[in-house]
Amino acid sequence: MKVKQNLHRAIDFMRSREPATSNDYTRLVLHCVRANDFTQAKRLQSHMENNLFQPKDSFLHNQLLHLYAKCGKLYDARNLFDKMSKRDVYSWNALLSAYAKVGMVEDLHAVFCQMPYRDSVSYNTLIACFSSKGYSCKALRVLVMMQEDGFQPTQHSYVNALQACSQLLDFWRGKQIHGRVVVADCGGNAFIGNALTDMYAKCGDIGRARWLFDGMANKNVVSWNLMINGYVKMGNADECIRLFNMMQLSGLKPDQITISNVLNVYFQCGRVDDARKMFSAIPKKDEICWTTMIVGYVQSGREEDALILFGDMLRGNIKPDSYTISSVVSSCAKLASLYHGQVIHGKVILMGIDDNMPVCSALVDMYCKCGVTLDAWVIFQTMPVRNVITWNAMIRGYAQNGQVQEALVLYERMLQENFRADNISFVAVLSACINADMVEEGQKYFDSISEHGMTPTLDHYACMITLLGRSGNIDKAVDLIKGMPHEPDYLIWSTLLSACAKKGDINNAELAANHLFELDPHNAGPYITLSNLYAACGRWKDVAFVRSLMKNNNAKKFAAYSWIEVENEVHRFVSEDRTHPEVEKIYAKLNHLISILQKIGYNPDTNIVLHNVGEEEKLRSISYHSEKLALAFALIRKPNVVAPIRIIKNIRVCDDCHAFMKFASITIGKPIILRDSNRFHHFFGGSCSCKDHW
Repeated sequence: MKVKQNLHRAIDFMRSREPATSNDYTRLVLHCVRANDFTQAKRLQSHMENNLFQPKDSFLHNQLLHLYAKCGKLYDARNLFDKMSKRDVYSWNALLSAYAKVGMVEDLHAVFCQMPYRDSVSYNTLIACFSSKGYSCKALRVLVMMQEDGFQPTQHSYVNALQACSQLLDFWRGKQIHGRVVVADCGGNAFIGNALTDMYAKCGDIGRARWLFDGMANKNVVSWNLMINGYVKMGNADECIRLFNMMQLSGLKPDQITISNVLNVYFQCGRVDDARKMFSAIPKKDEICWTTMIVGYVQSGREEDALILFGDMLRGNIKPDSYTISSVVSSCAKLASLYHGQVIHGKVILMGIDDNMPVCSALVDMYCKCGVTLDAWVIFQTMPVRNVITWNAMIRGYAQNGQVQEALVLYERMLQENFRADNISFVAVLSACINADMVEEGQKYFDSISEHGMTPTLDHYACMITLLGRSGNIDKAVDLIKGMPHEPDYLIWSTLLSACAKKGDINNAELAANHLFELDPHNAGPYITLSNLYAACGRWKDVAFVRSLMKNNNAKKFAAYSWIEVENEVHRFVSEDRTHPEVEKIYAKLNHLISILQKIGYNPDTNIVLHNVGEEEKLRSISYHSEKLALAFALIRKPNVVAPIRIIKNIRVCDDCHAFMKFASITIGKPIILRDSNRFHHFFGGSCSCKDHW
């Protein structure tokens, strides 16, 4: 600041004692260049022109040109260049630099072609600009031209050419350049060593990259970062983490991008606690690290941790970007946490990114997954720009919430507005057909997949198997599997098994279950489903055999649970849960509610208890399922709140709980929204949005 003030005074003083000498101008121009003071340089140029001062050579003008180029002032550089009576190669190079600074690649190339004389700097400027802007093939052609024109490539030439090879993944030409580097005896340079390491790593030869890295005498931070990131891209997590630890022991500090990459590696390996420890040890975290940690938590199923960390990020005055916000909104969607989703929506509005397409798409998905399709629709309607992801989120949201016609109408509107349907679009419309038992319509949409230039995926076949199976066409579902162009996977056979269980088709259930036992013998789901089918038919020997097989294969059953958000806090329940602090109140409330519902027609369905036990034990077993406990807790905590009660369950709701919720919605006088693993159930006035198809 002091230097600029002195310049200002010096120029004003010089103006007061005209005429100025050549030495005055030279001294002040050099001061402007050293201070990077574009404003004073412009004043000085104007003073020179007003006093008709014409330098004897191009030195002063070249200095000003260099400053204008460095500041990215292309117009001023071009204007001065055109006024110059004397130009040398330095003048042309400065103009080239100005075009390169603003990224005008085609104009830069045109100026290069007009140059009456060039030097190695001219070629290097063109190679560097082509390489940095993604014109990698052109960059390599200029390197060849440079040598054909008799100029020896410099270290900068090789570094930028190697960057072009990295972008092209051109291993062969990269090796050629490596050979020239060795012949030119400039391989000891750290910049070239880093460029070679990066090229080999990106081209997949991580062994050669490591050999070069180990042989570098003077590794810098960039060297370590490039090698670590090379292992990240190769998926070698162990070596990546080992090298990262070695770097820290060497006393060098990794940059934020490398830290972010290593955090990602920890998450990919399932080492969430190690990622958390590493993150906690970082003294100064930027938004990249915060976002990486939040996204890692979301992808690892630690949504609550993601929300807590997001709060810490805001309290630390770190401004989240749209990607961070989208990830946090997604965690709210997975938790079905409407309160937190609404709070973040408010933050989105305050940040002025409520027109950002990824953020809006995430909000649409979040509101749909919280069962509030009206709010999702408002956001969808007000979006200035939409993409197919947004359309899919809204269509899928309608389908999951039982608004089948709205989903199908919106799909047709998407096509009318010239958006191309993708695989997810068809999963959404087929799901809508499933939820309404629309077999013919579902078949029509399934057949139209090929008309849109796509091949049906396993997800599409799973939808059709579900649709056919639920309508009683199990044999058609089996024929569809046999005619598939894909090898049936776990999803296909488990879908068929679920359909068979719903319809009591033991023969095809056995077919599906046997395939599932082979594909994943440790998953308890198929054993339990087949065992329950046998139990429903009274085939207790077969039940015992399947249970024994399950035990021998060490198959583990995952816990079924429900959760509910009350007063901004998530409460989780399992069947017959006795761990909640308010357990006595919850059971008293639930027992009271059951007695009321029985008076208006609710009759507990003990037939769903497929164990060879007494009727009293069966009744106790079904009375305290997790979603019923969650409902009772909500009624204790929010007795006078008119807002809907929202419950989430991680598996399909059973027949008895579904009937229970219908009767409860009559008694409590407000909607109950239950999201299970299949879909949403909106209970109100004794009926459900699924119309008993789920």
